[in-house]
Amino acid sequence: MNTKTSKYEIDMCNGSILDKLVSFSIPLMLSGILQLLFNAVDIIVVGQFTGNEALAAVGSTTALINVFVNLFIGISLGASVLAARFYATGQEKEMSETVHTSITLALISGIAMGIIGVIAAKGALELMDTPDNVLNLSTLYMRIYFMGMPFFMLYNYGAAILRAVGDTKRPLLFLIISGATNVVLNLLLVIQFHLGVAGVAIATVISQCISCILVLRCLYLSDGSYQLRFNKLGMKTRYVKQIFQIGIPAGIQSTIINFSNVLLQSSVNSFGSVAMAGYTAANNILGFLYVSVNSITQACMSFTSQNYGVRKFKRMDKVLLECLGLTVIVALVLGGGSYLFGAELMHIYTKSTNVIECGIDIMLYTTVTYFLCGIMDLLPGALRGMGHSTVPMILSVIGTVGTRIVWIYVIFPCHRSLDFLFISYPVSWLLTIVMQVICFYFVRKKVHNS
Repeated sequence: MNTKTSKYEIDMCNGSILDKLVSFSIPLMLSGILQLLFNAVDIIVVGQFTGNEALAAVGSTTALINVFVNLFIGISLGASVLAARFYATGQEKEMSETVHTSITLALISGIAMGIIGVIAAKGALELMDTPDNVLNLSTLYMRIYFMGMPFFMLYNYGAAILRAVGDTKRPLLFLIISGATNVVLNLLLVIQFHLGVAGVAIATVISQCISCILVLRCLYLSDGSYQLRFNKLGMKTRYVKQIFQIGIPAGIQSTIINFSNVLLQSSVNSFGSVAMAGYTAANNILGFLYVSVNSITQACMSFTSQNYGVRKFKRMDKVLLECLGLTVIVALVLGGGSYLFGAELMHIYTKSTNVIECGIDIMLYTTVTYFLCGIMDLLPGALRGMGHSTVPMILSVIGTVGTRIVWIYVIFPCHRSLDFLFISYPVSWLLTIVMQVICFYFVRKKVHNS
């Protein structure tokens, strides 16, 4: 077992579990919430000071950007799992090679995504039927945004390595610094220099560059086995293969589930602008719930991976049980609170009574039952920590996407109402949980008998 070399690291394989899970999860939770708030500032600044066309231009690129980046962000989970395992077992050479392979992979994929994004931006936006009046602005925003993709990928992979050793505090600090810079630059470039959409995109790229420099500097100055040296950068095939085995299924799962949300959006659109506005606001609130609960899933994956590496299987069971408890408590408190104070929260987004009522109706089925989604995501997180990623991905896609497709195209047309449409959320989560529990039972049995 690797000895602690930094006050930022967490010993995941010894001692009490709950306080360490909380210590790991809270900075991750805050990072996700801050990221959403910083993204909201982008929208607010461009909407308030540039106009509706600019606002539509930035908003219309979100789904497309997510499709591009989700796969590669998923792969960073593979790097985190592998690094956690080598760190826990004290395999310093393997840990170092994993770090340098991961950073090289991040750099190459970031450059590739940047080139593809710049070239394909306009064509991809045209395929999505982006209106002509915002097409040029949307294309400009996307092209500038994708120029910062190497910085974005390097930060995410660097942060994944730090999370692997239990350090979630410094990535949070780096995010605060870069996010605050982004806000200041937004105001300066949009209001002072009247750069509009281009100003928001440039501010984003500069802030991503800052967070990238900070995380790479952190790895460079480390004295541990995860120390980064630029002359050692390179890709070892055996580590790339292991990273891909865990990371690619995670990325595919995220991408396909996002696609199912696009299908759901089309059904909401059929109810008109009031329903669309209510769903947009409710979905934004759901985003805060997601990052809060997902931080516990990330903790479960890292803790499981380290304990799997040192073959502490009973401790892995305890980690999962503690994470289940935390997930249910956090989701019920935040989800239930979101619904109880739904009117007040919806007022942030709109003053329309009809939109507020519609949003609250949707939140009854999404936020109150969100603990089911937390459990559904937690089990694949534990399985990824043990190196099993493909089957949980397939089950998640069948359970969530499959159920929603059947619901939208077969069941929903016979019972056309928003209430009935959004019952598909808890139903799909429950079905997926059943399948994930069965999968987890057999994997756990195999691991404990190994």
